[in-house]
Amino acid sequence: MKLDVDVLRYLSKDDFRVLTAVEMGMRNHEIVPAELIDRIASLKHGGTYKVLKNLLKHKLLHHDSSKYDGFRLTYLGYDFLAIKTLVNRGVISSVGRKLGTGKESDIYEVAAEDGTVLAMKLHRLGRVSFRAVKSKRDYLRHRSSFNWLYLSRLAALKEFAFMKALEEHEFPVPNAVDCNRHCVIMSLVQGYPLVQVKELQNPETVFETVLGVIVRLAEHGLIHCDFNEFNIMIDDDEKVTVIDFPQMVSVSHRNAQMYFDRDVECIFKFFQKRFNLSFQVSTDDNEGSDADTDETGWPSFSSISKSSGFLDKELAASGFSRKDQEGIEKFIEEDIDDTDSDREESEDKQFVESTEANVKGLSSLHLEEQEEQTSNSDEDGVEVKQWSCEAGQDNRPEIQDDSDKEEDNQSAIENDAELNKSLNKQRKRAVAAARGGRRSFASRNSYKDKGGKSSQNSRIQKQLCSW
Repeated sequence: MKLDVDVLRYLSKDDFRVLTAVEMGMRNHEIVPAELIDRIASLKHGGTYKVLKNLLKHKLLHHDSSKYDGFRLTYLGYDFLAIKTLVNRGVISSVGRKLGTGKESDIYEVAAEDGTVLAMKLHRLGRVSFRAVKSKRDYLRHRSSFNWLYLSRLAALKEFAFMKALEEHEFPVPNAVDCNRHCVIMSLVQGYPLVQVKELQNPETVFETVLGVIVRLAEHGLIHCDFNEFNIMIDDDEKVTVIDFPQMVSVSHRNAQMYFDRDVECIFKFFQKRFNLSFQVSTDDNEGSDADTDETGWPSFSSISKSSGFLDKELAASGFSRKDQEGIEKFIEEDIDDTDSDREESEDKQFVESTEANVKGLSSLHLEEQEEQTSNSDEDGVEVKQWSCEAGQDNRPEIQDDSDKEEDNQSAIENDAELNKSLNKQRKRAVAAARGGRRSFASRNSYKDKGGKSSQNSRIQKQLCSW
C-alpha cells in the first residue's frame, strides 16, 4: 500500500479521534461495530458516521457488513496514527521517499526538526509473500488468534529493544531513536546492501569482520537467524552495519545451533561465489569439534563461550516478556514440585510392595517352620517305634481316633486364621506408614453407606474369605 502523506495534512482532530476509537475497539473485536465506535469516540457535536465516511474515502478504514455493520483499521490508517504521534513528540517533521521494501516491512526516509535525515521502518506483517508468521516467529507466544496489526506492533517493539541493547554494547547497528506502534525510527546508514556490492578492496578483512559479528553475538547470548547479504550494509570505507533484528533468538533455543550454522553458511557461500575466496563450505566435519575454528576458519557453536553477556535474558530473546518469563519460571518450579511428589508416590508404592513382599516372606517362613516341626515330630515317633521294637517291649503308640484328628485339624485352622489376621494387621500398618498416615478414599466415604447394600456385601465377602 502506498503511503500518501499529503492526506495527513487535511485530517482533523475528530478524524484522529475516530481512528483511535477504532484502534481501541480492535483490542477485542475483529470488526468494530459502528455503535461502539460512536460510543468510544464520543464526539461533542456528533457526526461520527460522517467522519467514518471521510476515512473510508481515504482508505484509512475498511467497512465490513458480512455479519454486522462494522469497521477495521487498514495499514494506512495505522501508519497515520503512528506518524501523527511521532510528529507530536517532535521526533520527525517530514516524510520523504521510499528507500526499500521487504517481505515484512517498508523503509522510508524522514527528517527531524533540526534537518537530520533518519530512516523510518514500518512493519507490515501479513503480506502474501510472508504469511507463515505463526510458525516462523514467536510473536504470538501462547495466543491462538491474532491480528496482523498487533503482530506488526510486537515486531517493532522487539526490534527497537534489540537495537538499543546492541548499540549499548557497541555492536555495528543503526542508532535507535524512537518507536511507536509498528513504526521504528533509526539513524540512516550511509551505505549499500552487501548484495549490491560487486567488488571489495579487502574482501578477507570484511569477511573476518562479518564472521566476528556472528561469533560476538553468540558470546552475548543472541543469534541473528537471518544473517545474510541482504541484512548487511557496507559504506565506501568498507565499514559493516547489521540491520533487521525482530527474528533474533537466544543461544538456549532448541534450534540455536541450526540457526548459527545457517548464518555462517550464508556468509561463507556468498563470499565464495561473489569474491572467489578459497575455502570449503561443509558443516558435517565441524559438528562436535572442540576447536574454535577448523582449518577453513569455520566457527563451531559448541566451542563459543557464552560468558560475555546475557542479552537474551535481559531482552527475553525467546519472545517472552519479563512477566511471562517469571510465569514460566514459576511453572517450571511447579513442574519440579510435581516430579518430586511423583517420586514420593513411587517411593511409597515401592515401600508398600516391599513390605507386602516381606510379609509374604515371613508367612511362608512361618509355614515352613510349622512343616519342619510336624516332620520332626513324625521322625521322633518313628524312632520311638523302632526303639521299642528292638527292646522287645510292647509299647505301641495308641491309635488316634477320627475325633482326635478332627480336633487337630481344627486347631491348625484356628492357628492359620490367627496368623492371617496378624499378617493382615502388619500389612495395613505398613501401608498406612507408607502413605504417611493418610486415609484412603474408601475410608473417607465409608460413612456415607453405613448399613447399606455395599456394607452388607463387604460383610459377606469377609465371611467368605474367612471360610
